[in-house]
Amino acid sequence: MNYRFAAASLAFVVLLGGAPAGAWAQRANEPITLNFQNAEIEAVARTMAAITGRNIVVDPRVKGTITLSTDRPVPPAAAFNQFVTTLRLSGFAVVDSGGLLKVVPEAEAKLQSGAVSVDGTASGSQIVTQIFRLNYENAANLVPILRPLISPNNTINVNPGNNSLVITDYADNLQRLGRIIAALDVSNATDVEVVNLQNALAVDIAPIVQRLLDSSATGTAAAPAPAGAGQSDTAFRTTIIAEPRSNSLLVRAPNPARLNLVRSIVARLDVPGAGGNAGNVHVVYLRHADAAKLAIVLRAALASLNPNPGAAGSTAAAGNPVSGTPITTSGLSGSTGTAGMSAATTAPVTPSAQPTTGGQIQADPATNSLIITAAEPQYRQLRAVIDQLDGRRAQVLVESLIVEVNQDKAAEFGVQWQTLLNSVNNPVVGVLGTNFSIGGVNIIDLATRATSTTNPVTPSAGANFGLVRNINGTPVLSALARFFDSTGDGNVLSTPTLLTLDNEEAKIVIGQNVPFITGQFTNTGTSNSSVNPFQTIERKDVGITLRVKPQINDNGTVRMTIYQEASSVQAGTENNLNGPTTNTRVIESNVLVSDGAVVVLGGLLQDQYSGNQQKVPGLGDIPGVGALFRTETRTRNKTNLMVFLRPVIVRDPSESDALSIDRYNLMRAKQQNVQPAPSLILNSVDTAPLSPEIAVPPPANPRINSPFIPAPATTAPSVR
Repeated sequence: MNYRFAAASLAFVVLLGGAPAGAWAQRANEPITLNFQNAEIEAVARTMAAITGRNIVVDPRVKGTITLSTDRPVPPAAAFNQFVTTLRLSGFAVVDSGGLLKVVPEAEAKLQSGAVSVDGTASGSQIVTQIFRLNYENAANLVPILRPLISPNNTINVNPGNNSLVITDYADNLQRLGRIIAALDVSNATDVEVVNLQNALAVDIAPIVQRLLDSSATGTAAAPAPAGAGQSDTAFRTTIIAEPRSNSLLVRAPNPARLNLVRSIVARLDVPGAGGNAGNVHVVYLRHADAAKLAIVLRAALASLNPNPGAAGSTAAAGNPVSGTPITTSGLSGSTGTAGMSAATTAPVTPSAQPTTGGQIQADPATNSLIITAAEPQYRQLRAVIDQLDGRRAQVLVESLIVEVNQDKAAEFGVQWQTLLNSVNNPVVGVLGTNFSIGGVNIIDLATRATSTTNPVTPSAGANFGLVRNINGTPVLSALARFFDSTGDGNVLSTPTLLTLDNEEAKIVIGQNVPFITGQFTNTGTSNSSVNPFQTIERKDVGITLRVKPQINDNGTVRMTIYQEASSVQAGTENNLNGPTTNTRVIESNVLVSDGAVVVLGGLLQDQYSGNQQKVPGLGDIPGVGALFRTETRTRNKTNLMVFLRPVIVRDPSESDALSIDRYNLMRAKQQNVQPAPSLILNSVDTAPLSPEIAVPPPANPRINSPFIPAPATTAPSVR
């Protein structure tokens, strides 16, 4: 049965409302011919609800008329789809919310849609939210491609956590987007490809091709993915690694086209050298290793393989670099040099580099390169060894902490007295008293020489209490009591720091160059007037000396050969005829320390006590009164000395920069703290020197923070 609906008047709506519901339910599956001309949307929606048997609610904001007609009868489901499509063209949408169909504005549909699909089974013209999970492609890269294909009122979002897309749109459009995403979400990156070379060396070809591909990618690459896309830019970069053992290239490209480009470039470069390579002479420029030292190593390797020693060249050829002296005590205190200066002061930093001569391998120190004369197979073997040895060497920062605390205490007490038993006019004069020498000058010398003009004697340090008798008009000291107590404290803290290459010795000396007399000659007692007196002087470094040679192990530990010396001139001996006396503390050891750990090298804990007493036997032991017949001194010396060490491995330029900037800012903060106070009179010199501020902020690297050196103050006084 065909039904023809004319909704041009309200009578149809009234008639439809009065029709029995059972009649419409029985005819729900029968074909229907639609003919709505400028009908109200609400009226058409009520008609579709009666035809499909589902509840349809029209949002009050949905206003207007639509035209919907069919040339032949269609099933009710097809009629409903045409109704939804017509609403879509008018800016409205039908959403399914818990079985209830709602007609709402298209902009509100994405907020009220309850259907969420993961497998892409939704269909029709309803608003649906679907999740697309990607396996290979970056989800953020597909947003600019899919956004124009989605209606302006609907959304597309990226979840970088699981690399997925969340799209809200019409179900039929989501099916189309699903097919597009499936075509784009494929594994473009190729597997690792091995490209074997026949003539060229892999270590030479790899950097050339890599640089060429990187430059072309930079010029043609698309805009970078936004932050948080979840995939690094390296995923779209062609990687080429040289494998010296098989003389091949390992290539991983983002797509097959890029791989074919690499093959094409390599094929053009892998050709025999022009002119037979000029007699098999090769020049290898080194990046990190020393050419002269490496040449000796390679000659020795060839000499062990070649039974003819002359073929590889003597390892003792000219230009052998002067190796560093081993860490020993000899030469650490300095030696006599020109004009009394230390030999280390006048010696050059490094000897003049001269090209080596002879053999298959020659070194040119001026360009830090090797000149190798060898056939192609042998050159490949040598080149593989060179590439392994010519690597960037790590550095080691060695921080040493020397802590010395001294405490000296001395206490003295004594009583001396002398008296005459008879008058000085008697033929025999008796003397009674005590005369002690420890702790000070004895009373007899003090009484007889205190007023001497030729060789006077003064009382000892401390509190002196005496009695003077008048003997025939001459004052004579007859009794002396002395009290003395002294305390001396010393606290020395030194932190010498060294930065050196792995397995290279370094030295730092902080102190004075003190002269020591080693011999002298005078012409006393000779008649030869042509002989002039002279002295021979040797200068030695007195202060803090640190020599260290670190060696980095594979497990991150550092093995160090250490020589640590802390010396000083004994106070009061600077002008001695035989030269000053020096106090020396030396530690020479080999230790194994973890990276960044603190280790104690050694030290001295000394507590020394000494006491001395002079007394009159018997009388000096009487309690109380015995103090008048004795003198006593007591001293106690405590010395606490410890040496600590902390190595830090610096492997890359970022750590080196962080270390340098950290120490630079530390010294700049110290300079800011010693700026002079403002003065109206001395305003011509109102600032102290101040290092310029580094504009580049220090890289964040907590490893370089030293526990031995306090961090600079966060605030510093302003500099005028």
